Amino acid sequence: MKKLLQPRRSTIILSIISTCFLVFTKCINDENDKIQEKKNDTLQDKNAIEEAKKISFAEFAGSSACVNCHKDITQKHGHTAHYRTSQPATEKNIKGSFKANKNIYAYNPSLLVAMEKRDSGLFQVVYYKEEEKMDLRFDMTIGSGAKGQSFARWKNNWLFQLPITYFTAADRWANSPGFPNKILADRPITVRCLECHSTFTEQLSSTGKEADEFDRNRIIYGVDCEKCHGPAAKHVQFQTQNPKETTGKFIINPAKLSRQRNLDLCALCHGGQIQKRKPSFSFTAGDDLSEYFVVDSLSDAAAKTGNFDVHGNQYGLLRASKCFRMSATLTCNSCHSPHQNERGKVALFSQRCMECHNTEHQSFCKMDPGKVPGLEQNCIDCHMPAQPSRAIALFLPGKDIPVASLIRSHFITVYRTETEKFLEDKRKKNKKG
Repeated sequence: MKKLLQPRRSTIILSIISTCFLVFTKCINDENDKIQEKKNDTLQDKNAIEEAKKISFAEFAGSSACVNCHKDITQKHGHTAHYRTSQPATEKNIKGSFKANKNIYAYNPSLLVAMEKRDSGLFQVVYYKEEEKMDLRFDMTIGSGAKGQSFARWKNNWLFQLPITYFTAADRWANSPGFPNKILADRPITVRCLECHSTFTEQLSSTGKEADEFDRNRIIYGVDCEKCHGPAAKHVQFQTQNPKETTGKFIINPAKLSRQRNLDLCALCHGGQIQKRKPSFSFTAGDDLSEYFVVDSLSDAAAKTGNFDVHGNQYGLLRASKCFRMSATLTCNSCHSPHQNERGKVALFSQRCMECHNTEHQSFCKMDPGKVPGLEQNCIDCHMPAQPSRAIALFLPGKDIPVASLIRSHFITVYRTETEKFLEDKRKKNKKG
């Protein structure tokens, strides 16, 4: 009997082993299929990114086409920092002096750069031991000049940043942010730079070089109407042909967007170090920013500990603020008018604070207005003080330590030290008065 059972047992064992082997093989094959599917999905995602919607220069009308119907808004917007954030580098548009003794940045007694007007244009001219070594043409301004202004030059179809920047706070020429203490003329301007400093810049096909190539004749300078309202060529054509049509067609009205889509418009350039998922200038008004970028978040803890820079991620700072978290409607436009230059109008911004923070809502400032005259005219210096930026710090001639630009923090909270300074300044003014 035992002899009969042994072959049968062997057969059963072999069957089990074979079955296990087949199952194991199937698992491996299934896993390989999943890996291949993931590879295919990744490839499809990559192709989708490469085939992302492309906005062409022809789709834009330019702000001059907006004047016919929106003259007042267009003219006011022309005075904003957004509009002036990039311009052709004419003498009118360049901040900083070209006059003798005010036009020099000296790295050391032997090496200096002079800002000079010549028959062929405006230049940063490099001198070593009083001998001219290089002239770098001003072709484009980058920055409105409210804090400072950098400059770029064309070399064929590439843009390069000039070594000298204008620093508004000191009213002086300074070494460009992040530049070494020596002449540097080959730092490229990337398409991501221009995505925030222009309404549209047409990028030429890639040549495999590190720097991005551009069509210099297809640039819409500044952050203009179409940056926030979308390309408007179709809109202008339709409204021109249908002058009685009062509802705007083929145009985005940001006021009608959801809160997050409205915030996305600002976060494109004020959202910190966001990383591209799709080519620059693919995102347009009304799009979901997270589909085009990995958005940089900022925690409340980071804001409170000061582990952030006040320049760049105003969006993250605002989101970390209690004001934002307690509101269902607060956006950047709750405080800022994109159509007008309101820089420095502290009382105006304070009035907007008090639309929410008032005695009716029992959320007014805890300081006694009777003891601090004019308190309602300035909420900003205590709750959004100007702070030194680590990102925008420039070397002035003869200085070993960079001077930081002061930028208002958009993390809205109580800054004890700044409040004490504010009260002390008030006391001194009252004594003089």
